[in-house]
Amino acid sequence: MDTTLPQRLQKSVSGSFHKTALLQKRVRELIRGAAPLIETREQNPIKIAFLEMERGLIELIPEEEKPLL
Repeated sequence: MDTTLPQRLQKSVSGSFHKTALLQKRVRELIRGAAPLIETREQNPIKIAFLEMERGLIELIPEEEKPLL
């Protein structure tokens, strides 16, 4: 039986803050117009980001610290 997207997300992330942050950041990028890193007809940015994460195409890189003024 196929699992649903929420079930797959829960199993993959399973409490990992790192993976959750990674998915959130990538979903925001896709919503803002970034091109998917995979060929897909999928329109849901959450599903696209999850597929990219499953395939190891995205990674979380800390943003540069901004200098204090």
